[in-house]
Amino acid sequence: MGKRTSGGVSQDSGKRKKFKLSSGFLDPGTSGVYATCARKHEKQAAQELSVLFEEKLEEMYGDELRKINEEKDVVEEKGDEKGEDLSIEDEVKRELTQLHGPNDSANQGQNKQKEILKFIDLSCECVIFCKTRRPVVSEQFVKSIMEDLADPSNKIKRTRYIQKLTPITYSCSASIEQLGNLAAKVIQPHFHDPKVTQNYKFAVEVTRRNFNTLERGDIIKKVVSEVLNGSEHNHEINLKNFDKLILVECFKNNIGMSVVDSDYITKFRKYNVQQIYEKKLKEQKEE
Repeated sequence: MGKRTSGGVSQDSGKRKKFKLSSGFLDPGTSGVYATCARKHEKQAAQELSVLFEEKLEEMYGDELRKINEEKDVVEEKGDEKGEDLSIEDEVKRELTQLHGPNDSANQGQNKQKEILKFIDLSCECVIFCKTRRPVVSEQFVKSIMEDLADPSNKIKRTRYIQKLTPITYSCSASIEQLGNLAAKVIQPHFHDPKVTQNYKFAVEVTRRNFNTLERGDIIKKVVSEVLNGSEHNHEINLKNFDKLILVECFKNNIGMSVVDSDYITKFRKYNVQQIYEKKLKEQKEE
């Protein structure tokens, strides 16, 4: 038998209930993608996911990113031409910058571009996060990847450790007030935009990890109220046959949110990469 402490709790029982808590944090306003993965393979999962993301980044935003970089170069060149008009203080700053050499400046430019996709260490088992910056729109970005992976003609299995992807359009601190502001911002183009001409059936899905600040029911009520009261549309809740699904991801002190279509369930298996591949494999065997 296990030894008991003065409080009457078995020490062996305490060891069995020991869990590893994550130590990473996400700042409010963060956009990106959560990914679940095989346990103890978080680094490998991040590596294979970075390959997928870099390829999709080039495909979707390559031209736009190159244009942005070209415009920055033009601005910097004009700044150099106007160097004679700089104040003494600005002139000193420019000379200090030039002392680092052109290679450092080039590396800084490369680092800025790399930060468009930046993996953040959450120190959380089976979960990784990739922070995205403009021009990436995480909802569109992840769905495009799912479409590629679900394509029947694409028979190559691209991942081994990645399981499920969840886009995060924006995020906020864990409070009811901030949650309301976040919901209003994220759902607006899907439910309240003037271009929206139909009434949608919708549902809310909440996932909580190391999170106990707000109750699941309170989160759902707040999000639902923002949808129903935000416009003149007659949107309605339907948990089984919905047109739109609002995903709410709660991690420690952060709440992230995005909106996906019904094909999230029907076609893309909740964006579960493994299940999409298994479905394709089964269909190929039946042919």
